[in-house]
Amino acid sequence: MKQGKQSWFFQRGVYINETATVTGPKEYEGPLASTFDYAYSKLHCDGDTWEQAEQNLLRKATTICLDKAGLREDALDLMISGDLLNQNVTSNYVARDISTSFLGVFGACSTSMETLAMASALINSQDSHYVLAAASSHYATAERQFRYPTEYGGQKPDTATSTVTGSGVALLSSQPSHIQVEAATIGQVIDYGTNDPLDMGSAMAPAAANTIVQHFQDFNRQPSDYDLILTGDLSSVGTPIVKKLTYQSGYDIEGIHNDSGLMVYHHDQQIFAGGSGCAASAIVTYGHVIQQLKQGTLRQVLIVATGALLNPIMMQQKETIPCIAHAVVLKRGDA
Repeated sequence: MKQGKQSWFFQRGVYINETATVTGPKEYEGPLASTFDYAYSKLHCDGDTWEQAEQNLLRKATTICLDKAGLREDALDLMISGDLLNQNVTSNYVARDISTSFLGVFGACSTSMETLAMASALINSQDSHYVLAAASSHYATAERQFRYPTEYGGQKPDTATSTVTGSGVALLSSQPSHIQVEAATIGQVIDYGTNDPLDMGSAMAPAAANTIVQHFQDFNRQPSDYDLILTGDLSSVGTPIVKKLTYQSGYDIEGIHNDSGLMVYHHDQQIFAGGSGCAASAIVTYGHVIQQLKQGTLRQVLIVATGALLNPIMMQQKETIPCIAHAVVLKRGDA
């Protein structure tokens, strides 16, 4: 059901039945290691190429999620997945081995909540019964495509982020569970004129603030209605900006905000401004946040995944960086 200007309210009941998170070795060395289902010991993730490595992350997460749910692939109605690579090749190549319908989407680092919102809408409309929502990224594939190959060894500024190696998958249905997807707010493309691909936090923060403020307005809510507002990968540069922008709009999120990019790694892991990539929001949400909701430590959270909608060609043409943020409300269910 449409709510306000940009939001959906899922009145029929949409639930996350299971999730799975798979990471690389660096992420498993971080503070959230105990919340991940599986971690590869080497960055190649048992693949012969970096692209195969990322496919293995997504394939493993999908298998674990279905196994935890006790569901066969042919029981799925749909898989919705996206990644950072050209033509969504990670998702496409994994989906070719899964016997279900497939939608590939691109929202850059906002992809995890974009797929979750789309899956929830299809469950709520009763057009699908079981839907997988997935996202993945890999440090080496993203670095090669958007910046420089890792072998180049170029120096980065302190504003740069490190792409998270991992994949997060959620299985949704109308079958009640402890995790309910209550609502979603679909973002607008926002461009504040930044053009530095090594400072994604500054570029994406205005889009995050825009979506958060619109969400509050659409639902007539306040920050205090949530135990946690979690942005995707603004990291140390974008985090103070989003707090300032939302405060200027009349909403103080200081006490309840955190950022996935600041949660994945320890401060001494040489990650510059923090973690980024599709997997940043995906593995923190489908691991740590889901665990906290199941335990009752969190009751209602707003997940706001942020994405920079650029490619290398546009940066070479000196274009600015359009960004977007999609928000999803997760709450502890009654099941």
